[in-house]
Amino acid sequence: MSHRIVGQPIGRLDGADKVSGAARFSADVTLPGMIWGKALRSPLPHARILGIDTTKARALPGVLAVLTAADLPDVLVGRRMFDMPVLARDRVRFIGEKVAVVATADPDVAEEALALIDVEYEDLPAIIDLAEALESGAPLVHENPGAYEGAPAERPHPNVQSVLRFKLGDVEAGFREADRIFEHTFRTQLAHQGYIEPHAGCVAIDENGRVQVWASNKMPYRLKELMSHALRLSKEKIRVNLTPIGGDFGGKGSLMDLPLAYHLARVTGRPVKMVMRYAEELMAGNPRHPSIITLRTGVTKDGRIVARQAKALFNSGAYAAFKPAPTVHLGGAGMGAGVYRMPNLLIESYCVYTHNIPCGHARSPGEPQMVFAGESHMDMIAQELGLDPIEFRRRNLLKDGDQLANGHHLEHVRAKETLEAALEASHWSQPKPGPWIGRGVAMTHRHIGVGFTNARVRLETTGRVTLLIGLPDTGTGAHLTLRQVVAEVLGLAIEDVEVELATTDVFETDSGVGGSRVTHTGGQAAYHACEKLKEMIAAEAAKLGTPGATLATIAQAAARDGLTLEASYFYDAKKHAAVTSFTAQVAEVAVDPATGQVTVRHFTTAHDVGTVINPIGHQGQIEGGLIQGLGYALMEELPTEDGRISTLNLGEAKLPTVADIPPLTTVLVEDAVGPGPFRAKAIGEGSIAAVAPAIANAVADACGVRILDLPITAEKVYFALKARNVSDLPTHS
Repeated sequence: MSHRIVGQPIGRLDGADKVSGAARFSADVTLPGMIWGKALRSPLPHARILGIDTTKARALPGVLAVLTAADLPDVLVGRRMFDMPVLARDRVRFIGEKVAVVATADPDVAEEALALIDVEYEDLPAIIDLAEALESGAPLVHENPGAYEGAPAERPHPNVQSVLRFKLGDVEAGFREADRIFEHTFRTQLAHQGYIEPHAGCVAIDENGRVQVWASNKMPYRLKELMSHALRLSKEKIRVNLTPIGGDFGGKGSLMDLPLAYHLARVTGRPVKMVMRYAEELMAGNPRHPSIITLRTGVTKDGRIVARQAKALFNSGAYAAFKPAPTVHLGGAGMGAGVYRMPNLLIESYCVYTHNIPCGHARSPGEPQMVFAGESHMDMIAQELGLDPIEFRRRNLLKDGDQLANGHHLEHVRAKETLEAALEASHWSQPKPGPWIGRGVAMTHRHIGVGFTNARVRLETTGRVTLLIGLPDTGTGAHLTLRQVVAEVLGLAIEDVEVELATTDVFETDSGVGGSRVTHTGGQAAYHACEKLKEMIAAEAAKLGTPGATLATIAQAAARDGLTLEASYFYDAKKHAAVTSFTAQVAEVAVDPATGQVTVRHFTTAHDVGTVINPIGHQGQIEGGLIQGLGYALMEELPTEDGRISTLNLGEAKLPTVADIPPLTTVLVEDAVGPGPFRAKAIGEGSIAAVAPAIANAVADACGVRILDLPITAEKVYFALKARNVSDLPTHS
């Protein structure tokens, strides 16, 4: 079906404001009398707080307030599990935990005041290593974690924060059926989301006593609820005002410093702004979980998978507060089976407390870890069986009617088509152009996100239409996509549709941004609101009795009768659709045996897609996820030593730059059966998870060494080659 506006490659309409500085982000909010808040952070991973002396800080000229936990209500915060204090009260549990906060008119004075606060600590034993945290007698991160609000009931070890299990069939019976059983263990690193805008927020208490909030937060309605809980105020006393968000990638759904900004505003009577420095982001944000994943797979002699047992350990850090899922876990753990049919499956995943930085959600939470393990494991099994890795995958791919680990039955499965498209576009079957060059393939899949969104569309007397919505744009171009949906349904030009951001006073609720759901829930809400508005417009036009009346004429006539032509719709997607989206990716790499350096020569990414609403934004999502996956595969890491992050700036965190990005081929395998508006499917998170295993498999193909822990650095490859005594082999040309 052809469309006028949907499917058109329309450029970003907010670009000019953002590149010119006209866009007003949270850190740009300025209010009369506004002052700065700054937090003092712990230098120790685990210690008892014996005393805090703020005398010198309070005496410093320009200091307006100094607060410690003794000055605040004894409230714990979180997104689903409430286990984290606003300020450390009796002990600290990670390096970077907040212990005090100051307010000044000058941020430099605030930094000086922090240096004058004297905290007396008593060192306590710290558990840093993920595996050691589960040993008998390991130091406890929390004395009684089961008592926290929102805490899961199951706790096989006191340091286990949550458990997630998936089961199909009888895994032990499956292993008895297998001719060969393979077991491998993989490790992934701590990595920050890498958004450009750090966490920032402003809080003011207005003349009516209402709390006004501006925040770099993608879930304004949930933020309102969490602020209500943290501040012990009714939700009616809090309003969140939406601002643009300078990147999210999963990391911007938490309170961060906002409760502290409120308490400083409360005691000073002035609006307070708090902006995290990037050193604070890297030591105390909510990065991607490190992991240890062990896969055990039973295979028949003809290469058919009959059983898999997966055990995943995720290093959750000191608190569970940053995880929003009802299970307080990572849904990506369910990817232990990948895109393959497994009649007998047991996945056991544990989020584990340690005295490290608390981890949260990052793009496709849990999936890059599990898919790296699973797709590397597939190639390793194929090699040991003497099977071609492609043929091994073909024999086991999911098909219509198959069941996933979570019990979800699939329809319109496009796994095979997507794989074949990637192979063809990457010239997989062609000879490699030289020695020390390899190719690797990896696959993944993802459902479209669920949630609930309100939308309201209003016909203005100018003939233009305003879409009122409570979904912020995190930089993805979501608002442009929604404008295209409205323009398509109502027969308008894109320039005749405006997006107006609702404060949290406007609608009752909204699930916010995340999980590849915005186009789905926001798009469907806008679509159905527009269908209702069309009926209203038609009815009003019939009253006029003037054929061909313009929208402006119709709206003006309604206004004369005291009517505003507007319609609302609440869309609630309670469960995933049966249709999922598949991704197949091929990396071609060159390995320098003299240094171990890996260069990605070319990358091919194929995606099973529905109707593409905006090709530019759609491709941007593919490329953005792929580049993040490239960084995760080859360079990004936040190494820690005794719980201390040693890379406290973005340069050392090694995010990819344009010089690191290889030539890219994108293939879209179109099948318009998606659950989004106009049958769209998800795209935002599909391109990241398979990148690392595709590169790992290509490295193994190029030089014969298998890297089991990310990132795949030159040092790791070099020493693996050296261990195999291949340094005397010829270098590639």
